[in-house]
Amino acid sequence: MKQLFLNLPSENLIKSQAFYEALGFTVNPIFTDADQKCMVWSEQIYVMLQAFSFTDQHVKKPRANFQEVSGPSFTLPLENQLQVLELFQQGIDAGGKASGPILDESFMTLRSIEDPDGHLWGLMYLNREKFEQRN
Repeated sequence: MKQLFLNLPSENLIKSQAFYEALGFTVNPIFTDADQKCMVWSEQIYVMLQAFSFTDQHVKKPRANFQEVSGPSFTLPLENQLQVLELFQQGIDAGGKASGPILDESFMTLRSIEDPDGHLWGLMYLNREKFEQRN
C-alpha cells in the first residue's frame, strides 16, 4: 500500500492536534507519543505533527516560520460545499486562521485555512460534472 506521511513542525502539539481533529482527522496511537502526534485523514494520508524540539533534532536546517513566510500548501477534497464551510468554521473555532476569501466558482468551492503554526490547507469541493462541462 502506498502512503504519504506529511511531517509538520508544531509549536504546541495539543493545540495543533485539536485543530486537525476539528477538520476530521483522527489520532493514530501507534505513531503518537510525547514528541509527535500522528493525525490520519485516510488509510493513505497521515500528518505527523512534530514538536519543534523533535524536528530540530532530526533536521539540520533552520526551521521556517510559516506565520511569516510562504511554504507548501495542501488540499483536502471534500464531498460538498456545506462540508467546506462547516470544516472551515470548525477549524477557525479550534485555533485556525482564515487565509484569503472563499473562492466560489460554478464548479468548485475552496476555502483556505492556516493551522496554528501557519501551515496552509485548502478545503475544496469540486463538482466534477460541472468541471468537465466548463469548456
